[in-house]
Amino acid sequence: MKKKVTIQDIADELGLSRNTVSKAINNTEGISDSTREKILQKAVEMGYKQFSYVQSQMQAQQKEAEVEGCGYHGELALLTTKLFSQSHFASVMMDRFHQEMAQAGYTLNTHRVDKENIVKLSLPRTLQTSRVSGLICFELFDYRYGEMLCSLGLPILFVDGPCKRKGKSLPCDQLYMENTVELTRLVRDLLSRGKRKIGFLGNWEHCQSFYERYLAFRNAMMMEGAPVEERFLLCHNKGLEIDRFLSELKSMPDVFLCANDFVAMDAMAVLRKRGFRVPDDVLFCGFDDSPESRLHSLTTVHIHTQIMACEAARLLLSRIREPSLDYRTVYTETYLIERESTLGSEKEPQAT
Repeated sequence: MKKKVTIQDIADELGLSRNTVSKAINNTEGISDSTREKILQKAVEMGYKQFSYVQSQMQAQQKEAEVEGCGYHGELALLTTKLFSQSHFASVMMDRFHQEMAQAGYTLNTHRVDKENIVKLSLPRTLQTSRVSGLICFELFDYRYGEMLCSLGLPILFVDGPCKRKGKSLPCDQLYMENTVELTRLVRDLLSRGKRKIGFLGNWEHCQSFYERYLAFRNAMMMEGAPVEERFLLCHNKGLEIDRFLSELKSMPDVFLCANDFVAMDAMAVLRKRGFRVPDDVLFCGFDDSPESRLHSLTTVHIHTQIMACEAARLLLSRIREPSLDYRTVYTETYLIERESTLGSEKEPQAT
């Protein structure tokens, strides 16, 4: 069996530190562009899991383009309810997706869906469906609006999507990051360390990914025979702000799992103002591995944005070419990054 290439292997090959290689692979700041490029080239060359996949996807798409003949094939529309900051995982993902689709002969234009569009089930005025070959949707979590888009008869891909709590799924291709495995592993580890009181912060009705993260927490607790204390959960859209919810708690849990990094960082800021210390008094975990999470030493779950971009391109291109395909729901790998907010002084931060 071929040996799995690790970040340390790449570091040893280049004579660099493991931390420097990790920054390049995870697209974080702190290294020069030339060093980053050298590391990424070596990662592809050595067959590192993330980049060997990306390379194989690029090669496959290049072959398809050669067979079909290069040239302009059409316009794609990105629909979203908000513009992405550099902290949002979609920002890096869409840069790569744009490159992949450009290689396949497609342009990509962004269209903002506002509240009026959602209420009236209308399209942005800038979007002319007669001109587009396909749609890719981000941050569109209203089920009725999703149904309307799916009824247009265009190839469509949702990256994340409306919560499926009621057992309804949109009739389209859907792409997600893996939301359950690493959180399940973390819950089991926390319980084994005696951290029995675990809370959850985040409206699980917001989107399917939040819902899956919430279910991962509850299922892990149940499978380990650990009780869930409802008073430590801010999971529904109760109209409560995080600061009010936390201020009304008479005691704190051992750990708060949060739907994403920004929920975690907001809660940490509230508790610090009230005199609580993280991680001495309360442990925290987020999700997404945003750049800010590193500044706050926040344990989180990393999303492979490059892999998601390539998979998004593959799904949408294949739907354009073969509209009669069965609908597909695809999950891409994630991994836990443990930092001080759950480790404290026990050991150094880890990434697998």
